[in-house]
Amino acid sequence: MKKISWSKYSAYLFLIVLCIIWAVPVIFGITTSFRSQTEVVSVGFRLLPVNWIVDNYVAILENTSTAPILRWLMNSLFIATMHTILVVIVISITGYGYSRMNFKGRDTLFFTLLGISFFPGVVNLIPSYKIIDALGWVNTAWAMIIPGLAGMGNIFLVRQFMKGIPKELDESARVDGAGDFRIYYSVILPLIKPVLIVCGLFSFTGSWNDFLWPVIVYTDVDKMPVTAGLLLLQDIYGNYRMIGQLMGSAILAIIPTLLLFVFAQKYFVQSINLNSGIKG
Repeated sequence: MKKISWSKYSAYLFLIVLCIIWAVPVIFGITTSFRSQTEVVSVGFRLLPVNWIVDNYVAILENTSTAPILRWLMNSLFIATMHTILVVIVISITGYGYSRMNFKGRDTLFFTLLGISFFPGVVNLIPSYKIIDALGWVNTAWAMIIPGLAGMGNIFLVRQFMKGIPKELDESARVDGAGDFRIYYSVILPLIKPVLIVCGLFSFTGSWNDFLWPVIVYTDVDKMPVTAGLLLLQDIYGNYRMIGQLMGSAILAIIPTLLLFVFAQKYFVQSINLNSGIKG
């Protein structure tokens, strides 16, 4: 008789409980977006609506003045996409410099910046806003795209990944007359795709879900990303007046990142193995 692994079943049970704890509020939020306001305020906790309606979503999509949700989604998509592309470019080049190039004070500079990055981000809010204001980027997409491009966490991952690539590849390329840029572009870049996928996915979701910073740098309703817009919706739809529309707006806001996970899931799983790009 096969011995029962209680630790294995305990782990499964723990994960199932966590899944339920996470899933129930999400399901309740989705179903609430299909309830009428009368049902929201008159019926207690009920996972499924008594009557399913789509009026909340119709009202959301028709509102193009005080709460232009589609425009906010497009703003967030543009910001997150541009931020991700630039992050991948910056961290790949920076990681190459810190791992493959030799210059005085390289490691000292790297670990100093890495240590500074451990300070809470909220400490930099006021200086960052002063810089953005001085550059004239308040209420522009640049205020969301440029800050955070050279995140030391991402650079650290790329640097450590590159350190696992044999330097004999660089030397062989130099013998053939290749310079640093050619080595970076033709030799190193194809091998670090897995870690760039990881950093790109997290950069996109991080930019999309960023809440505090866009609330600070945006006051123009038409230029807001969706996270700042949702805060505005709380004022418009608050006080239990339009909860269904508020929930519907939140559901629309999570659809792009959900689709990203669905279509990029296999690449994400492959990229977890940070040595998958290096073949022996």
